[in-house]
Amino acid sequence: MHELGLTQNLIEIAEVHARREGAAAIKSLTLKIGSLSGVFPDAIEFAFEVCSKGTLAQGATLEILCIPAIGRCQQCSAETSMESLADSCPECGSFALDILQGQEMAFTEMEID
Repeated sequence: MHELGLTQNLIEIAEVHARREGAAAIKSLTLKIGSLSGVFPDAIEFAFEVCSKGTLAQGATLEILCIPAIGRCQQCSAETSMESLADSCPECGSFALDILQGQEMAFTEMEID
């Protein structure tokens, strides 16, 4: 469950930035998680509840924005939604797709108090 380690790192990064701004608490955090990132949003939510105890993020809300995967075919340049890394182009059948989005995990916003 690498989500536990990812969540611990997220909270550490958030605390560093919150302390730098003189905050007493973190009220909310927003993450973007791509559908092909290999990160399970439900596991992040569970880990956040556990990892935030005793930190500036205790009691904070966690908003997770799920980013759909989109690929572009190297053969015909068609853009398509993707469900897996093994998807093919619906236009020409090529498996040579460049992933444009959907593999990211990004800490994008934080509200502090």
